[in-house]
Amino acid sequence: MMNALGPWANMLGLCLTEVLGDFKFKDYARKGGSGNFAGGIMGYIGVIYFLINSLRMNDVIWVNGMWDGTSALIETLFAYFMFGERLEKPSQYLGLVAIIGGLFLLKNGI
Repeated sequence: MMNALGPWANMLGLCLTEVLGDFKFKDYARKGGSGNFAGGIMGYIGVIYFLINSLRMNDVIWVNGMWDGTSALIETLFAYFMFGERLEKPSQYLGLVAIIGGLFLLKNGI
């Protein structure tokens, strides 16, 4: 019963399953393998599940904004620390700081 845990648990599930799907599809695109493809599909099945639960509790405009921003941050952290990926310019990191500010504004409604 994810609904009992509230919108933040659903948002975290939504973002984490998207990360799983994205990285499995990245591996599939570069290395092939039916396991990578299946992992990507499973990740996006999770996205659908958590998206439906999130939309039961909140409006599309809120869910979309929070999902985009939270997913961008979580996926960036995974890419940076687990896969050693880096952005090319310091100004791109400033964009991530702007995302954090946007999430704060969405969450607090100010």
